[in-house]
Amino acid sequence: MADVLRVGNCSAFYGDRLSAMREMLEGGELDVLTGDYLAELTMLILGKDRMRDPSLGYAHTFLRQLEDCLGLALDKGVRIVANAGGLNPLGLADAVGELAGRLGLDASVAAVHGDDLTARAGELGLDGALAANAYLGAFGIAEACRAGADVVVTGRVTDGSVIIGPAIAHFGWGRGDLDALAGATVAGHIIECGTQATGGNYAFFTEIPDLTRPGYPIAEIEADGSFTVTKHPGTGGAVTVDTVTSQLLYEIQGERYAGPDVTTRLDSVRLTQDGPDRVRGSGIRGEAPPPDVKVSCSTLGGFRNEMTFVLTGLDIDAKAELVQRQVEDALKVQPAELTWTLAHTEHDDPDTAARAAATLTVVARDPDEKKAGRAFSNAAVEIALASYPGCFITSPPGGGSAYGVFTPGYVPQSIPEHSVRLPDGSTVRIDPPAETRALEPLGGEGELVTAGDLAAYGPTRRVPLGALIGARSGDKGGNANIGVWARSDEAYAWLDAFLTTDRLRELLPETAGLKIARTPLPGVCSVNFAIEGILGKGVAYAARFDPQAKALGEWLRARVVDIPVCLLDGAQS
Repeated sequence: MADVLRVGNCSAFYGDRLSAMREMLEGGELDVLTGDYLAELTMLILGKDRMRDPSLGYAHTFLRQLEDCLGLALDKGVRIVANAGGLNPLGLADAVGELAGRLGLDASVAAVHGDDLTARAGELGLDGALAANAYLGAFGIAEACRAGADVVVTGRVTDGSVIIGPAIAHFGWGRGDLDALAGATVAGHIIECGTQATGGNYAFFTEIPDLTRPGYPIAEIEADGSFTVTKHPGTGGAVTVDTVTSQLLYEIQGERYAGPDVTTRLDSVRLTQDGPDRVRGSGIRGEAPPPDVKVSCSTLGGFRNEMTFVLTGLDIDAKAELVQRQVEDALKVQPAELTWTLAHTEHDDPDTAARAAATLTVVARDPDEKKAGRAFSNAAVEIALASYPGCFITSPPGGGSAYGVFTPGYVPQSIPEHSVRLPDGSTVRIDPPAETRALEPLGGEGELVTAGDLAAYGPTRRVPLGALIGARSGDKGGNANIGVWARSDEAYAWLDAFLTTDRLRELLPETAGLKIARTPLPGVCSVNFAIEGILGKGVAYAARFDPQAKALGEWLRARVVDIPVCLLDGAQS
């Protein structure tokens, strides 16, 4: 095999499978083992931790994994790189050093920092931030790898940087190796979400023989940035063009995937099956990164509380109207916001109580904890015997809880003091890229084919869209994306003609009135929709049934549409 860097992943979020680090180290050969512990919601959680205790602010589960596995990693010569440092990477690095000493292990530790802009938030126009953290790139991680660190921990870097950095160090890439950096970026994007690349959250999951405990993914990265996604032999799940395409579409915005080191052209990605559980990515092109870097701004939005009423049997709408009127009348002081959501989950002629029921949820938000606290929930409970027949509530009254708001900000690449504390204690400053390129806006609606071409496909059948098409969705602050893909060129041609932006609004009425950017990606038979504002002020704020838009794609696949019989027959053959 040509020179290849074998990078595995063992964490996709703070709370992922604790045993995954050991599974990956024992399951087969690796050069590097990475972990992604940060998300927008996680930064809020760590921000609250740091408010209670300035020595906190990092992912404690990472230390628990290292206590079990650090010795094994050192014995096998596997470098560990993780962004578990969160808001306190230097504190985590110190804790790792103390852990190694306690275990009697000689481990060199490096920390990437300088992402924290909280102290300068007002000066930079990021007022009110509980935490303001720039998304750093991968060259600091590369510097730590070149210095021989056994463990590299970081603060807020881009999710793929933990994979890209070791590749930069291994292959000696520089800032100008944009295609190679872009290839590694795609590899990193695919494996950083763990088992989502090996069958987790996969639209056609019933086709995978064993999804009980899917294995974590590995990227075999080559010198030109091409890569092969695989997993350890004998592990569950599967690695196919479809599972990898599904993850490629997760949380993207358009054909240009911007990062601090490179802007990756997703429309250049080509995926091919290269054997059982092996998918090769190649042909990926990169452009100079944008002049600004994204900043994750987490603020305290106030306090929230919620109560859910169960409405059973007949007259659901009238019951909902009554209880809403009663609760609002009972509130002596109205919270700043009251959001009511009625979910019609009842069935005709129900044979169980659950199938006879709908739910009505009311969410209160207010800057004053008292207005969203017991006064609100007590008002909901006090009407219980004076309201609709069969009234009951799913929880007792309780106090409100603080909620956070995520807002993206942007600062010039020169603002963050991107630095690395090396194993010898010295600190190296990482210069920003000398060449940048303004990120071009997404173009138009992205429609390639007119709807008039649909008639050429002949007879149709009314079936769920998901009988033919896969989808993956996710959140980005207050926005969401839905990536849809077809499994043949013929099905993609129909998909591109059929699923226009207007059609998406018809199928998902919740998106009506929202700005939607549509991006065809014919190289992977896919179309991506970026939907602005569907999650309000972000995950911690959202009161929608699916606050992170994780199931938005599956809702779309459940909608019944007219699909050409010729394509359905081909899909079933």
